Amino acid sequence: MMNGKASLNRNAQRIVDQIVADGERFGITYTRGPLGEHLIDAGAASLGGLEVGLRMTEICMGGLGTVSLTLDRNNEKWPLSVTVHSSQPVIACLGSQYAGWRLSHEKYFAMGSGPARVLARVEPLFEEIAYSETDASTSILVLEADKPPPPAVVEKVAVATGLPAGALTFIYAPTQSLAGSVQIIGRSLEVALHKAHSLHFPLDAIVDGAGCAPVPAPHPDFLQAMGRTNDAIIYGGLVQLFVRGSAAAARELADQLPSNRSRDYGQPFAEIFKKFNGDFYAIDPHLFSPAEVIVTAVETGDTFRAGEWNGEMLEQSLG
Repeated sequence: MMNGKASLNRNAQRIVDQIVADGERFGITYTRGPLGEHLIDAGAASLGGLEVGLRMTEICMGGLGTVSLTLDRNNEKWPLSVTVHSSQPVIACLGSQYAGWRLSHEKYFAMGSGPARVLARVEPLFEEIAYSETDASTSILVLEADKPPPPAVVEKVAVATGLPAGALTFIYAPTQSLAGSVQIIGRSLEVALHKAHSLHFPLDAIVDGAGCAPVPAPHPDFLQAMGRTNDAIIYGGLVQLFVRGSAAAARELADQLPSNRSRDYGQPFAEIFKKFNGDFYAIDPHLFSPAEVIVTAVETGDTFRAGEWNGEMLEQSLG
């Protein structure tokens, strides 16, 4: 295994330090929890905003991604979009950004993203990612939540990562907030990587990637907010992957990667969620992928494109 060379946790800690040092600018509130853990409210009781949402996305990617906002006059309805790029997409997106760590205690539940995952390695996914860190002295977890984690969750993370609670930072923002929306929409590249993995495309063949998706207005209702952020990628996301291997393999990946290959494609996500009685895991996992994909085979010079921007679905969901 690669041992700490990319320094996900150290990279992310530098971004955290910047946010805390300039908290007023980022609209966050920084406190210490009962176990000494560092807590950053980026959009719950605090105002937060687009900029801290970008930084949260960078933290989720362990500092191995660039994240920006762009405005496109040609997109009259949703001109603002989040663009992400990584030259180490597997480590950045699957090793860090993927919200794969379920954390719960009594009524508290949140999905954890960020470089603490690579220390804990509690998910089966890490059996297939040839990356580890053994020298991290601090670590960060990003939570899609409107409250800080209770002490029992902090203790669970401390045990799993092998770090004291005082070395852990938890950044949280609900989906209904601007910051929360941005960090979720900033997962266009990550969902493409995750689906490529589910299609059994070799992860070590993915060498670079970029993605973008439109930013909808946040919604005060959790279900509507969740629906909008998911639909922004499912019906409006665009991702380009650069891969090694044959042109045939790149073509097959492009053909299978878009969200319109899913059996559940064709309704706003909030409606799909209701149809499955709120059981997130009953939804076809292949739905969680970008609307359009471009796959470039770097060794042959061939490029393949599949999927489509679905304005009708965006209109229904984003308004």
